[in-house]
Amino acid sequence: MKGTCHWSSFCYQSRMKTFATNTIIRAPAERIWSLLTNASAYPTWNSTVARVVGTIGPGEKVTVYTKASPGRAFPLTVTEFAPNERMVWTGGMPLGLFKGARTYVLTPCAAGEVEFCMREEFSGLMAPLITRSIPDLQPDFDRFAADLKVQAERKG
Repeated sequence: MKGTCHWSSFCYQSRMKTFATNTIIRAPAERIWSLLTNASAYPTWNSTVARVVGTIGPGEKVTVYTKASPGRAFPLTVTEFAPNERMVWTGGMPLGLFKGARTYVLTPCAAGEVEFCMREEFSGLMAPLITRSIPDLQPDFDRFAADLKVQAERKG
């Protein structure tokens, strides 16, 4: 017998669909944060986002339109907001039947570099059914991180 099996934790986690990406960016966290929190500028640097409507700030509501789902609106609430460190956007169905939570984290590294991490996790009672219709978003997540890196590392 190898270790202890925690079935309830395993079963719950196996039903969750997640996407994640990370990259090292040679720019100050403040510059990266300013890109992540400027809703109207997303389409100028992010090739995966058609537009973001609203204000990105604590408790604020935003609506994201992605290029992967043209014409479809994703209404979200900024549920966590720690400037230059961490931000979480959440959306979904009432009563927690389905929830998507996208987390952005900036972690200082050596020599003025910052690790950018982005993760989206889907949960709730309806998640196993609804996530079947969600396409593979990993390429878009990786593109988001690459676009952010290029823009943040630009001089000027």
